[in-house]
Amino acid sequence: MGPDVPLLNDYKQEFFWKRFPQTVLGGPRFKLGYCAPTYTYVNQIILFLIPWVFGGVGTVLYQLNTLEDYWASILAAGLMLLAAFIIQGLSLWVRRKSVAVETFTSENTLADEDEFDFSSCVGSETIKFIVPGKKYLINTVFHSILAGALCGLGTWYLLPNRLMILYVNTGATAVLFVFGWVTVCIGEYSLIINTAVETATFQPQDTYEVNALTRPLYIIAFIAVDLAYRFTVNPVLLETAQILHIIFVFLPILWAIGILPPVDALVLWVLEQVLEFVFGGSPMATNVRLFVMFTVSAGVVIATFFIPNTLGVVLFTTGMGFILSLDLSQLETLFRFCYSTADGSLQRPKYSSHRIGWQLGWKKILIYISIFILMLTEAGLLHWFARNSTTSGINPQTILSYILIVTLVAWKICQEIQGAFILFGLFRNPFFPKGIRTVQVFKQKRTILMRVALIQRILLNYISPFAMLAYLSVDSSLQYIHTASLCIGFTRAFRMVWQYTENALLEVVVIAIVRLATLHSTLVWWNTLGTGIQLLMVGIIRDRFFQAVTKLKFALTVLISSWTEKKQRRKSSSAIIILNIILFPVVLMIIALASALSAPLLPLFTLPVFLVGFPRPNKSWPGSVGDAACICPDSVYYQHMRHNLAAAFCTAFSAGSLGNPTPGCHYLCRFQDRLVWVFILERGFGYCCINIKGLELQETSCHTAEARRVDEVFEMSFEQNNQARTCSLNHHFSNILTPSTVLPVLVYSDARNVLTGIIDSLENLKHLKEDYAKVFIWVLLQYIKNKSKSEHVQDNQPLQQNTTWLEENIVTSMRTGSCKGRKNSFSINSEIFPDWSDEDIFELESIGKKTGIHPIKNTTGIQQMTTKPIITSIPGSLETQSLSSDINDEELPNRTPMYGLPATDKGKHRVMETSTQEMVPAVFSSPYSHKLKVPENWRLGPFPSLLLQELLKSFPEDWYSFVLNLLDIFHSDEKNSIIFEVIGDTTLKDMYSHVVMSCYGIMLGTDSIIPSPNQVFKVYSGDMPWSLGLDWLTQKPELLTLALKAFRYTFKLMFDKACLGPVENFAELVSYLEEYDKNWFIGMVSEPQWQQAVLQEKPYLFSLGYDPSLSLYTGRVLSLQEMLLHVGQLNAEAIRGQWANLSWELLYATNDDEERYSIQAHPVLLRNLTVQSANPPLGYPIYSSPSIHVSLF
Repeated sequence: MGPDVPLLNDYKQEFFWKRFPQTVLGGPRFKLGYCAPTYTYVNQIILFLIPWVFGGVGTVLYQLNTLEDYWASILAAGLMLLAAFIIQGLSLWVRRKSVAVETFTSENTLADEDEFDFSSCVGSETIKFIVPGKKYLINTVFHSILAGALCGLGTWYLLPNRLMILYVNTGATAVLFVFGWVTVCIGEYSLIINTAVETATFQPQDTYEVNALTRPLYIIAFIAVDLAYRFTVNPVLLETAQILHIIFVFLPILWAIGILPPVDALVLWVLEQVLEFVFGGSPMATNVRLFVMFTVSAGVVIATFFIPNTLGVVLFTTGMGFILSLDLSQLETLFRFCYSTADGSLQRPKYSSHRIGWQLGWKKILIYISIFILMLTEAGLLHWFARNSTTSGINPQTILSYILIVTLVAWKICQEIQGAFILFGLFRNPFFPKGIRTVQVFKQKRTILMRVALIQRILLNYISPFAMLAYLSVDSSLQYIHTASLCIGFTRAFRMVWQYTENALLEVVVIAIVRLATLHSTLVWWNTLGTGIQLLMVGIIRDRFFQAVTKLKFALTVLISSWTEKKQRRKSSSAIIILNIILFPVVLMIIALASALSAPLLPLFTLPVFLVGFPRPNKSWPGSVGDAACICPDSVYYQHMRHNLAAAFCTAFSAGSLGNPTPGCHYLCRFQDRLVWVFILERGFGYCCINIKGLELQETSCHTAEARRVDEVFEMSFEQNNQARTCSLNHHFSNILTPSTVLPVLVYSDARNVLTGIIDSLENLKHLKEDYAKVFIWVLLQYIKNKSKSEHVQDNQPLQQNTTWLEENIVTSMRTGSCKGRKNSFSINSEIFPDWSDEDIFELESIGKKTGIHPIKNTTGIQQMTTKPIITSIPGSLETQSLSSDINDEELPNRTPMYGLPATDKGKHRVMETSTQEMVPAVFSSPYSHKLKVPENWRLGPFPSLLLQELLKSFPEDWYSFVLNLLDIFHSDEKNSIIFEVIGDTTLKDMYSHVVMSCYGIMLGTDSIIPSPNQVFKVYSGDMPWSLGLDWLTQKPELLTLALKAFRYTFKLMFDKACLGPVENFAELVSYLEEYDKNWFIGMVSEPQWQQAVLQEKPYLFSLGYDPSLSLYTGRVLSLQEMLLHVGQLNAEAIRGQWANLSWELLYATNDDEERYSIQAHPVLLRNLTVQSANPPLGYPIYSSPSIHVSLF
């Protein structure tokens, strides 16, 4: 698509211009896509003005001194309450009266395709069009009551006399009165008549009708400030009320452009901001943790206020700050472990072994207890000595200030040289390894950096916290702790030491520098604040300043790249750039406002047209992390690598190579065709909480273009060895991606090969057919050996030599279910013919005919009786046997015995007899052969005798003997002699030869024709063509699985022989097969076993595939090995801004066009990748992990 693709197509443009006026006015629909009667518009205007009419009645009565102001407000509230109940009751009555049942699946949206058949001014269709009604009865009542209260409070808020007292200006009073009532009417209409779709949409669906409360709550918040002023008469509140009255009339504009957040987003945002900047906490990974942590933190502040002793305050705030900064979610694992230990089980919970990062064990508890004791001891002693010291020497805070400054500088230098670039990503780090292509080279080159990383870790985790504790403990403002501001300030300060050690260190150093600079002068207003409030103010300024810097860089990137990137250059680009230059002060004001509100900077349609998005929580999306993803077969690769990737991030965070891991940071990881998005959710002492997302592997053109740019950026940073200068500039500084480091991670390396020249080689296919019998013998013997080992043998004594394998079970039960073959054929197996002997055959037959009872031997060797009626015939005969009494005689002609082959000619009949029918009772020559016997229902093959005899000529007896000789199933002093006896047992050999060659004939054909590549691929994938014995094989799932497994091993063997050379001897062939069985999964990518093998970390995986577009056969090999993963840090504000535009564009403008402009490839903004990484339903990552806690030590 070209750069001038429409931002909105024609249909969406029409839809938008219908919806936007409704949003501005709060819900009235004055612009429709069809002709509507005039009364529909008149009715909406009347309903819109009803609150003003009721409020006007109360206002007039107040101005005439007939009623007091509060009685006027009550009158307006009562009238509005009555009107609201009448309107909602009428809507409810009409909906119940309707014959068709309405389902409010998309409430409060413009369904411009639905036309209403208006019949009259107050007809049912008119009422349903104007007043859609509420989904829940409780909302009908609550919203009506709130509408009455809003009208009464609005009347009180906009009384002309009160406005004259505030502004002493008739013109200002008139303007505020008129436009103020417009604001109230908009809020009332949205609440009680029809809720408008807000441009500031947070939830994809308004399930509980919360959006209707957004505008009324903002109005009530403004009125609450005015009420507070009226009852307290505070000069500060007077100025605030004057300002808010002016802003009040502009609320419809703020609602229309989407600056004010909806209620749910507002609550979460306020809780996060207060928790972080007032209580010194961190944004939480889940909403539940946020509410719990906010409540506990508020309780700590309140408790601090009532502690009478300053020493107690220091100890309490220090201890609680440390405890609340820990990863308290680990306590769940500890409690479960203690509970299981109390029950007598010393094993940890099963899920605990799958947790990422560190786990809270006894060693960690001892470490934390030691730190806790040292921390309290230091803080208590220093505060006690500082309070009781009478010497007037050097202030200890001055000495500690210099120590903290040196610590900050040393730590920052050690951290800065860990990454690939320094000074905000502008210059390349000369100390970072160059020419990194292998894991070994990287580990060798980073040895010195790891030593420096140890120093910065000690400075950050141990020296800095204790130095800051000492600085705070001796502060003089602790003497005035019993004020609300100082309690809040010092509670936050002592917690920030552990929660955000890096930020706390910077804030304390700033305070120390200011005090050192004003050592011989006094800043009265600054010193009266106290150290705690000073740190709080510096913390807010620090956060907003860095937000403003990153937002400014993002805005310049969008502006400049709209012209420098030719594919992004639109016809309107030059005009937009000129306007941005002319209105640059306005752009700076927008950036400053967005930074002050901690709101995203929204580039409209990702063009350099900037708006202030509504403030939202750190996660940017509602719901829990990891709940939704577009799962596909490729998701398993990200699911597997998340464990190893999180462990690698632990190392990188502790070394400092990824910068400061603060909530809201985004990292992009690249490895082969995989793109991993890592987002930090939560941060505390010694841990952080991350979310890992996997982006699609089936790359589109836009995805490929941006992935290619990512590869270029990483290649220039990590793989190029020759640099013109030691400290060169970052040529991709304008890109939102800044390369950080390289991480060795244990992942699957994906290699794909075209098999042209291998699978179509006649020589290779000939070897495939020759090797299949050998491989199947090995697979079958391994299966029998493992099965024999797993069985519990009650008696180790060998069976009598005369025991035959046909007599082990005297009579087998008949299967009553008919087998459905692909050709409706009927296969005869051992279950049709009951076992027999010369002595008791007629007796058994008579028993079955007379009583309908036949014996079955159970697992304990005791015969049980069953009442299934059977008819037993003499072996060798072809009598029609009744399988079940449920089979009708009409069904018998459809069953063609002997695979549909006619049996009328006696001469032909002998030729077509199955081998099992000609088989005489066999006797094992070795008493140990029973351990290797094949299952009974496998022994009767599907092929005629002559055909089977031809197949048996290809049976590799020497290989069979060689494999038997390697089995370790016999544990005896005379092992060699036992194996010799078993090898010489012809009965056992016949069993295996019949089974192996029967499967050989089914899989590869009974003739000598070499299979085609297409046939090989179909058999490999399990889609075997129909043959004479296919139904016989499909009725035996275990045998079919073994036959397919052997074929896949054979194909892999053919592939290896073509690549590595021929197999010299049997021993080498056995080594190949053992390697396949131990370290390989050979199958298809589409099989569930493939995903299981990936999660089980099978060292190697192989799959055969076919590309129909190119008519090529492909091979895919996954190998588990430690590889280098390139990691870069993304501009967090660029991601927030693009996500904010995505939310607006899809949830409000409904611009879901797959070829829309804002989803096109942008190599600088990485626009397509950013859209992918958003949470569903707006984004489409193929994997999203739950919240993962990783260590920072």
